[in-house]
Amino acid sequence: MSGRANNTTRTEIAIVGGGLAGGLIALALRQARPDVAVHLYEAGPALGGNHRWSWFDSDLDTAGNALLAPFRKIGWQGYEVRFPAYQRKLKARYNSLSSADFEPALRRELGQDTIRTGTPVAALDAGGIILADGTRVSARAVIDCRDMATDSTLRGGWQVFMGRHFRTPRPHGLAQPIVMDARVDQHGAYRFVYVLPLGADELFVEDTYYADSPELDRSALSARIDRYCEAQGWDGTILHGEAGVLPVITGGDFAAWQRAHAIDGVARAGAGGGFVHPLTSYTLPFAVETALAIAADADLPGEQLAALLADRARRHWAQTGFYRALGRMLFDAAKPDERYRVFQRFYRLRQPLIERFYAARSTTADKARILCGKPPVSILRALSALAGQSAPLRERHRP
Repeated sequence: MSGRANNTTRTEIAIVGGGLAGGLIALALRQARPDVAVHLYEAGPALGGNHRWSWFDSDLDTAGNALLAPFRKIGWQGYEVRFPAYQRKLKARYNSLSSADFEPALRRELGQDTIRTGTPVAALDAGGIILADGTRVSARAVIDCRDMATDSTLRGGWQVFMGRHFRTPRPHGLAQPIVMDARVDQHGAYRFVYVLPLGADELFVEDTYYADSPELDRSALSARIDRYCEAQGWDGTILHGEAGVLPVITGGDFAAWQRAHAIDGVARAGAGGGFVHPLTSYTLPFAVETALAIAADADLPGEQLAALLADRARRHWAQTGFYRALGRMLFDAAKPDERYRVFQRFYRLRQPLIERFYAARSTTADKARILCGKPPVSILRALSALAGQSAPLRERHRP
């Protein structure tokens, strides 16, 4: 069902934003507490937007995998990385979920009367929401899952990307994902190409940049994807495309950021609540954890739920400081065209360490191993980067 909220003027939990975080919270609540009335409001025409989310098996526990069970996913046993001086095949299982598969599963699991797409929300407060058409929906708890807002309280760089899903006229022959192919011109950033074999004759190719600017030049990136595919001998019919810009957080005043974007009594989840890997911009493992935590405390009053999630976000920020420090080394110590050397060295490390890194669960020994040995950047520049602060993440124009 899409359009206005019909006659609904009361619900127990109102979730605003039908992306990954909002959708998984609604699903976790439906699975754990079907007795709790939940409504999910999305301004766009479909849930999940226009995205693809990927993760390793080790990112999720049994409960997390159970939450994702209803979705059609693609998985591969192993993946590759390719750098100018080093190539490697790793054995970890890698998984991917597209928004095209996310929405139909949610509609099936939640029921059409739970979902309100094409329904912008004009205002949120502790007691409910006001839709763009003026309808007031009261709620015991309101959860804000809209996009992350960036401003000068946070610092860092940007991950700029453009992806293309296409069908080849013949089998392409790629059996495993290429998570990073950095054997490409860097263009003043850490650039790599990400490739997923979605079928024998289907590929997803994404051109990604760790850049100082959030500028997304669609024409330039599209042409570079063309050249990369041509060099691999791939061509075909374009089925789908996506593009975006994500913050890579390297520091800042998280408490000030929380205060600047908080609404009294409203819980915040997803990237908009700060639940993101600060260096890779991965969100899925944290969205799953947060959804399960909310479902476990589904009876909390809205203000207590808001306080619970704000505290979880502060703990997440404290626990991920190591990755922000690595981000400062990437952006501020490495020359832009040589940033790839950081990851080229990183991918020589043991596979379990790499998996824990992506899950933001690096051990003390992992951190020491990542930092020890000959650094891929100047020691003086590295020390200066660790001691300094990156550029502010000011609000950007949407691509």
